[in-house]
Amino acid sequence: MSDLLQVQDLVREYALPREHLFKPPGKVHALNGVSLSITTGRSLGVVGESGSGKSTLARLVMALDVPTSGSVHLLGRDLHQLPPAELRAARRDFQMVFQDPYGSLDPRQTVERIVTEPLQAQTQAQGQATRAEQRERAAEVLSQVGLRTSDLGKYPHEFSGGQRQRIAIARALITRPRLIVADEPVSALDVSVQAQVLNLMQDLQQQFGITYMLISHDLAVVNHLCDEVVVLYQGRIVERGAPAELFSHAQHPYTQALVGAVPQVQPGRARARRAAAKAA
Repeated sequence: MSDLLQVQDLVREYALPREHLFKPPGKVHALNGVSLSITTGRSLGVVGESGSGKSTLARLVMALDVPTSGSVHLLGRDLHQLPPAELRAARRDFQMVFQDPYGSLDPRQTVERIVTEPLQAQTQAQGQATRAEQRERAAEVLSQVGLRTSDLGKYPHEFSGGQRQRIAIARALITRPRLIVADEPVSALDVSVQAQVLNLMQDLQQQFGITYMLISHDLAVVNHLCDEVVVLYQGRIVERGAPAELFSHAQHPYTQALVGAVPQVQPGRARARRAAAKAA
């Protein structure tokens, strides 16, 4: 199968505030030569601590920010070279789920308007869908993420944070895009809903061939959903491979530190400590 997404030598620098009148401002290298690709229908996980460049990479892949240098190709198109009208039309092929379930939804719009918004670019190219057809699609994806058809007429403030994130996921799914970039998509959900959403994402991938780029601090989530994982450290990829192999046989010290920071549940150890305390 061919590569759906190709990222080549991606660099993103941000200028710091000028500290001296006669000296140029300093720079922060958020990304420093990142290259990766994702095969159609596969899933890539991106892991790293806060400040490693994960969210910057996501924004550049989504063409929400402009790289200092390098390129992002989706379906053979350089997204950062497309004219604005072509980029808007191309967005039907890639959608994003943001981490913040509060800031990513317009509080003035109903759930129906929020969820069906991404259909507009698609319908312009393929013929205008009727309001009833859009409502039916919205009801379908809401059901898939565990919400009800009756929620279509409600507003974001009527939902919990976890429910708002499910609305955001439904919005990303409604166009059945080729690529979904998901920035911590289940971090706001409880464990049972996390499993439902991850299983749903897998089902949609199998049914429609969706490709995922998953940004997460949760190695278990990445291991569950992703075929490959890259580890970002200070704006560079320091290790990559299959999740099970990478997490069990990490080679780079930074990856080893990430894996070592994951809490290990060991039933019986706490019970043994309590028994020893009682005996003392």
